[in-house]
Amino acid sequence: MTEFVPDVSFVIAAYNAEETLERAIDSALAQGAVSMEVIVVDDCSSDGTRDIVGNHPDPRVRLVAMPRNGGPGAARNAGLDAARGRWVSVLDSDDALRPDRMARLLARAEKAEAQIVIDNLDVIRGESEAAGTMFPDAMLARMPILTLAKFISSNMIFQSEHNLGYTKPVFERAFLEKHRLRFDEALRIGEDYIFLASALARGGVCAVEPMAGYLYYIRDGSISRVLKQHHVEAMIAADAKFFAEHPFGAAALAAQRRRTRNLKDVLSFLMLIDSLKDGALPAALKIACRNPRAVRHLRMPIAARLRRLAASLRGGGGTPVLAGGEVAAASQISSSLPSLGAGPHSNKG
Repeated sequence: MTEFVPDVSFVIAAYNAEETLERAIDSALAQGAVSMEVIVVDDCSSDGTRDIVGNHPDPRVRLVAMPRNGGPGAARNAGLDAARGRWVSVLDSDDALRPDRMARLLARAEKAEAQIVIDNLDVIRGESEAAGTMFPDAMLARMPILTLAKFISSNMIFQSEHNLGYTKPVFERAFLEKHRLRFDEALRIGEDYIFLASALARGGVCAVEPMAGYLYYIRDGSISRVLKQHHVEAMIAADAKFFAEHPFGAAALAAQRRRTRNLKDVLSFLMLIDSLKDGALPAALKIACRNPRAVRHLRMPIAARLRRLAASLRGGGGTPVLAGGEVAAASQISSSLPSLGAGPHSNKG
């Protein structure tokens, strides 16, 4: 008997996700006009995550239990290995989907003869407060196809709050298998970016659906990271490996050079901040002279501190007093650095 092949395999990597996992699963099962399977990969949770999946009444929900905690890349790879659908959609365990998302995305991809498709995201803070879409619909409407050059150019740290690396692509599984594409399990930040960039570099056509179908939740329990030197060093190393393994056209090559320069500037900036925090002014001056562009990023934490001060005053709270003036501000500057939510440089759950 021929094995049933669903239209889409949803892959949910889950770690201690018992509070939100059912919502994610139910939103996948609620997709209209497509057949599906939902593969939940439990990455050695210590809560009730595995029981939620194992006891789920719908036979389309399958559990893959990791033998050891391997991080989001390893868990997603296990899900890809188990997938049987024509298309594969990665869904974060604390997010959800609109019921018509997959039907719209597959129609868009098939019309464009694409192997990849992305859409807009609805950003939801807390459990119900909608903050609007991540990208203007008009911006995505002007970009029916996402190219490698455009994708690389959008992924520059500190240049915008969100970039196209935050999108949640849907991939044709046959394309992934043909090119043996998998997430880099050594990366804990940036594996999403490298995965999509690699698919584009291998000739994948990526269609763009302007409407939002993915519900991106930002909640207090989400994992976020303040950007650290070793994060950027890992991104630079992963980019170098990516550059060596894939072909580049002229536009993508130019974009990659800009991204490499951006990452090096950010690394110098973080080294500068650490030197200021440690009171190592000679080292800070040396870094600033070697890479003056890094100094420009100092405006961000200062601006962030001023916004917090203004918010405190508006709220009637006391004015924070920093002993030591500007030196104290430098010593606490790390609290103002951008934190990394889910997307191209980290994972929420």
